[in-house]
Amino acid sequence: MILKGNRRGGAKDLALHLMKDENDHVQVQELRGFVSGDLMGALNETYAISKGTKCQKFMYSMSVNPPPGETASTADILEAIEKSEKVLKLTGQPRAIVFHEKDGRRHAHAVWSLIDAQAMKALRLRDDRKKLQPLTLELFIQHGWKVPEGLLDRENRDPRSFTLKEYHQARKHGRDPRRARSVIQTAWAISDSRPAFDAALEERGMKLAKGDRAGLVCVDMFGEVHPLPKRLGLRIKDVRARIGSERENPRAFQSVDEAREKTAALMLSMLQRFKGEIEETEDRKTEEFERRKAELVRRQRLERQSMVRRQEERQAEEARIRQSRFRTGFRGLWDALRGHNRRIRALNEREALAALRRDQEERDTLIQRHIEQRRHVDLFRRQLRKEFIRERRHIERSMTTYNEMQPNGGRNDLGL
Repeated sequence: MILKGNRRGGAKDLALHLMKDENDHVQVQELRGFVSGDLMGALNETYAISKGTKCQKFMYSMSVNPPPGETASTADILEAIEKSEKVLKLTGQPRAIVFHEKDGRRHAHAVWSLIDAQAMKALRLRDDRKKLQPLTLELFIQHGWKVPEGLLDRENRDPRSFTLKEYHQARKHGRDPRRARSVIQTAWAISDSRPAFDAALEERGMKLAKGDRAGLVCVDMFGEVHPLPKRLGLRIKDVRARIGSERENPRAFQSVDEAREKTAALMLSMLQRFKGEIEETEDRKTEEFERRKAELVRRQRLERQSMVRRQEERQAEEARIRQSRFRTGFRGLWDALRGHNRRIRALNEREALAALRRDQEERDTLIQRHIEQRRHVDLFRRQLRKEFIRERRHIERSMTTYNEMQPNGGRNDLGL
C-alpha cells in the first residue's frame, strides 16, 4: 500500500475535493468522533475547534493507494489506515475515511483532526513520511506485491537519465538503400528524357540534383543523397547522355541543399496536415471513450444502488425475524427470568455481525467486478493513447528533421 500524507487546512476545500463527482464512485466509509453526519459538516467542525488554537494546518490528510495493477479489499485498506494511525500516534482523534474509484483504480483518503479538543492544543506530528515509509514496505511485503527499488534504497531508483536529445541520438534511423535503388531504377525505366525523369522522381518523393563533388545524385524524401549512376548500375556518360551534364550546364541542376530545402517545405506541409488528422482522430476516439466510460459508470451506479436497496430490505427483514424471537407478556417475563432472553440476544448479535460481514463481502465482490470492467475499458483507452503518442512523436521527430534541412536550420535571423 502506498501511503502519502500531509498536514493541511482548508476544511471546505478538502471536503469538496474528496466529494468531487469526477470520480466514478465516492463512498464516505466512516465519520468517527464528529457530531455531524456528513463530510462537509465533520471537517468544518474540525475547523471550528481549531479556531481556539493558533494551529493553521489542523488536519492530516493521507491517501492509501494499492500499487498500479493491484487491488486491495476494503478490509485491507482499513487495516492500513489503522496501522498508519498508530504509527502517526493519532489514535482516538476524529477521523473521516472516503473511498474513491476512478480509471479502474480504488483507493481511500483518511483525514484526522490534529486538535486535542480537551486540551485545546494542536498535536505535534513530525517526520510523518519517515514513519510511514517502513509501514509502506511492510504492507507491500504482507500482500506479496513487488517492492519498488526506490522503497528499498533511495539510490536504486530507475534513473532514466537520458535527455531528450540523447534519447533521439540513441535511436538511429536506418535507411534501406535497396528501396531507393528500386525507386530510382523504376523512374529511369519509364523515362526517356530529363523532364520525364524529373517528373517520375517527383512522383516518388525524390529530386534530381548535382552533388557537392562532381556527379549527379538523387535526394530522397528523408534528405538522403543517392549517387545516380551507382543506383542505376550505369556509367556516368550513359546517364548524362539522357538527362544532360551538370558540368556543361550547371545552372540546369539544383544543388543538394536546394533540393533538401524544397523537400523539407513540401514535407513540413504534409506532416502538418498529418498531425492535424491525428489530433482530429484522437479527439473523436476520446469522445467515443468518454461516452463508453460514462455509460459504464451509470450502469455501475445503478447496480450498486440496487444492491444497497436489496441489502437494506434484507437487513430489515432479518432484524424483524430476530426481534420476533422475544416473546411478550407473561411468557416474555418468564423468558427473562430464566435467562432465555439473554441467549436469544447473544444469538441475535452473532447473526447480525455475520450479516454485516456477508453484506460487506457482497459489496467488495461487486466493487471488484466493477473495477475489472473499468480496467478493461481503460485498457482500450491506454492502448489508443499510446498509439497516438507514438504517431505524434514520429511526426514531430520528422518535422524537426525537416526544419533542420531548411535555411538556418529552421530558425529565423534571431536564432529562434
